[in-house]
Amino acid sequence: MTTLPSSAGALAGIKVLDLSRVLAGPWCTQVLADLGADVVKVERPGLGDDTRQWGPPFLKDAKGNDTTQASYFTACNRNKRSVTIDMATPEGQALIKQMALQADIVVENFKVGGLKQYGLDHESLRALNPRLIYCSVTGFGQDGPYAERAGYDLMVQAMTGMMSITGRADTEPGGGPLRVGVAVIDLFTGMYASNAILAALHVRDNAATGTGQGQHIDMALLDVGMAVLANQASGFLATGQAPGRMGNSHPSLAPYQDFPTQDGNMLLAIGNDGQFQRFCAAAGQPDWAVDARFTTNTLRVQHRSELIPMMEAVTRTRSTAAWIALLEDKAVPCGPINTIAQAFDDAQVKARGLRVELPRSAGDGIRTIAGVASPLRLSANPPVLRNAPPALGQHTDEVLAELGLNTQAIAALRDKQVL
Repeated sequence: MTTLPSSAGALAGIKVLDLSRVLAGPWCTQVLADLGADVVKVERPGLGDDTRQWGPPFLKDAKGNDTTQASYFTACNRNKRSVTIDMATPEGQALIKQMALQADIVVENFKVGGLKQYGLDHESLRALNPRLIYCSVTGFGQDGPYAERAGYDLMVQAMTGMMSITGRADTEPGGGPLRVGVAVIDLFTGMYASNAILAALHVRDNAATGTGQGQHIDMALLDVGMAVLANQASGFLATGQAPGRMGNSHPSLAPYQDFPTQDGNMLLAIGNDGQFQRFCAAAGQPDWAVDARFTTNTLRVQHRSELIPMMEAVTRTRSTAAWIALLEDKAVPCGPINTIAQAFDDAQVKARGLRVELPRSAGDGIRTIAGVASPLRLSANPPVLRNAPPALGQHTDEVLAELGLNTQAIAALRDKQVL
């Protein structure tokens, strides 16, 4: 993963005005920033993005002491420039409108209609810049009975049924609905939003068919939450039967779950009959592969309650490492159930360069910030990790100077608490 500017990113020359905060919007704009877009993040003076205070854990200074800056913010704000502008002031609104005139993309996640009072809604900015691609991220979309409600990842996981299929069954120890361990709806919304923006750029700029015009993108956490139910949704729509919680088991595959070992647990992800046959041979149980109850995946799913206890008795006879060593050259998907610390220590994770250290010179005692590399691997225009996640307002003077403001004008705005 390139960590210093060495080639133009795929989106070099594209300017993004980022009015979003928390996770879904910033995740979208970080994807664009990693691909080379110039993303300017507008934050509230003195406070900034809500996630700057979402700690612990906090970033540490050069001496290893906690700062007041939460690490959460750094997950989705690298490669951006931070400016502080109070959009509630006429001067702040004028600055943001001037930035929108030069931008290709605006991303915001205010409540429906929330930016209209500032003249920063889609209609107002589109009138100034018809080429502007304006992406609104909300909980429930721009229309419908819930449009004006605030929406949060956890709420949407609950509403869409995601929590009804996550966790162990009510009849098992520890049973009950669970949220996914990360804000998966926010993250998927950010990815869908970045895809929609790239599609809108193509429609606007394509050499053969480009319209030269921007458009409004309406992204809703609810829509995304329903979409990513994927096979669980299609199964319900096909049968009318709502799936339930199955722990780490799979509703359509078996064996495809965690198994106990001599010293912990492992994961087996057997997706076809050939893999099952190879597992049985390696495990010293060739009869299972020809047992009439288990010869096909459908039969194994139907007889799951018989197969899994038999397998568990065998998997307990070896350590996790021994099982992995036994199966890894036999094309049987098997692996450890790592902690995040163990995952970062994994040889393949290290070989792929998935931990990155980005230097920061913001005068706040934080020298470097660790993060996870972009998974986007373009051969000709790979993501370039140019800048660490910024300190609050780190680039205010720089960005405003690019707008044509001199030192005195910037100082006057700061005196009026616009910045």
